[in-house]
Amino acid sequence: MKLRRTVRINARGKELPKFINLIHENRIECRAQYCRGEVFHGDVFRRELPEIQDIAGKCGVELKTAAYDSLGERLFRYRKRVGLLVGLVLAAFAAIYFSDVIVTIEIYGNTSVSDEVILVALAELDIKPGTPVHSVDLEKCGNRLPFLIDGVAWAGMHRTGSRIYVQIRENAPIPQKVRGRVPCNVVAAHDAEITYILAQSGFAMYRVGDFVPKGALLISGVTQSESGRTSVSHAMGEVRGIYNETVSFSAAFRSSEYNYTGRTDTQRTLRLFNLDIPLFFGSGRFESSTSEYSESPFVLFGKEFPISLRQRTLSETVRSEVVFTPEELKEKLMDKIYLYEKNFLSDTRIIDRSIEASQSDDTMTLSVSYRLEGDICRQQEVFIK
Repeated sequence: MKLRRTVRINARGKELPKFINLIHENRIECRAQYCRGEVFHGDVFRRELPEIQDIAGKCGVELKTAAYDSLGERLFRYRKRVGLLVGLVLAAFAAIYFSDVIVTIEIYGNTSVSDEVILVALAELDIKPGTPVHSVDLEKCGNRLPFLIDGVAWAGMHRTGSRIYVQIRENAPIPQKVRGRVPCNVVAAHDAEITYILAQSGFAMYRVGDFVPKGALLISGVTQSESGRTSVSHAMGEVRGIYNETVSFSAAFRSSEYNYTGRTDTQRTLRLFNLDIPLFFGSGRFESSTSEYSESPFVLFGKEFPISLRQRTLSETVRSEVVFTPEELKEKLMDKIYLYEKNFLSDTRIIDRSIEASQSDDTMTLSVSYRLEGDICRQQEVFIK
């Protein structure tokens, strides 16, 4: 494709020789010129076409023109399409810009150390999306990275285009010291009637059916030989018993709560690397609201670029005073009892439950008395002088 705007001319007439001579005299560049029959053919630049048309008029020559499909002709054709031209300029700028900056960082070899921790440490070394690649010494940064992150023994980096690859080698895990050998006894955590006892290490001090007070020694880790020598060990075992427990839950008849009004507002932001460009004017128009965020990254040919559109949805809330009836408040407290049993008594059998309600002018209290069967063990360390 030709770059410059070129026009093909065909001239016919009695004064054709005079027309050709005037073209040469006016130093008009005419390429690929030839005569076939009574027609003159040639290629001229479009900027010289008005002068050739004047010469043809003076000579009484019939002139026909046809423009070549050149790059210059196409650009001239779309000269009024500002959006297209701006897009081409931005695309060229983006291609030049992204070819010299870090766009993505890929991390390999890490298992215990998260990518987020490594990315924070890399940011301290100025290795992050948007940093010019030529300003980063990858070898030096690779040597410094293990000193910034606990658990990393070695790090290596290399670059492919605008992508930085970080290879991590972590420290070998150090075996943890087991506290299971600390000398201790097993004592009762509640006043209870023993229903099951199994001493895995140590000596059981009670039998099934015995009643034990809170703090009583259930399994002893201290032994004494016939010669009078005392030794200590880590007592272990399982002891279950039946015990009583009382828990109280209270709530006020009047409380302030935030309720949704149904009005929402959406704020969009263009995120370019670490730069947020707001696409809205002003700040939030609600005095009180909750926020929900969503982010849509720019993906091209399956590759995710550090460009995304973030959307923040604001939902207006209004603080209002709520007055509960006794029935509503009791139902609310029963929900708390349900959550308590689900979270704290899931491994315990509830033999019996009784609920007693009491209320004052502004609060209601539910006292729950449980009869439970469950684990009553509590370890107590043995201190040796």
